[in-house]
Amino acid sequence: MQIELIKGDITVIEADAIVNAANSSLLGGGGVDGAIHRKGGPQILEECKVIRNTKGKCNTGKAVYTSAGNLPAKYVIHTVGPVWYGGFGKEPRLLASCYINSLKIANSLGVKTIAFPNISTGVYHFPKDIAAQIAIETVKNFLSEENQTIKKVIFVCFDEENYRLYENLLKA
Repeated sequence: MQIELIKGDITVIEADAIVNAANSSLLGGGGVDGAIHRKGGPQILEECKVIRNTKGKCNTGKAVYTSAGNLPAKYVIHTVGPVWYGGFGKEPRLLASCYINSLKIANSLGVKTIAFPNISTGVYHFPKDIAAQIAIETVKNFLSEENQTIKKVIFVCFDEENYRLYENLLKA
């Protein structure tokens, strides 16, 4: 199993699945969520609406999936990261749940490659260093314990700061 690090745009990554840092409405938003909905086209939004109409909103730490519309991936796994409230709540556990639940869905779909953005580090203000550590540890643990199909995980960092944090942690 391989972990790869890329600085760039997750909407152009060729993987079986990409993960969307969604909001609970699943109806698109800013940041990576908005970019995925824009580039993926209306099919993703329509499938999100069906999920909302049958299951309701997506709770923090949970994940659902849709097709990838016009994106080069097969699936988009939408997960809702936690808003940072100083770390006194359940934010670290909820962020780890985003990765675990996304990976579980990927396994159930037979995904071999999956790409993750930096979940919750934008407008949700999760500290980037803590988020990077949680992401890498959670993914490594899952790959060594629960994984059945995933061969490669790609962390796609949009900014230089996240890229350097991930790079340093992956080298350690």
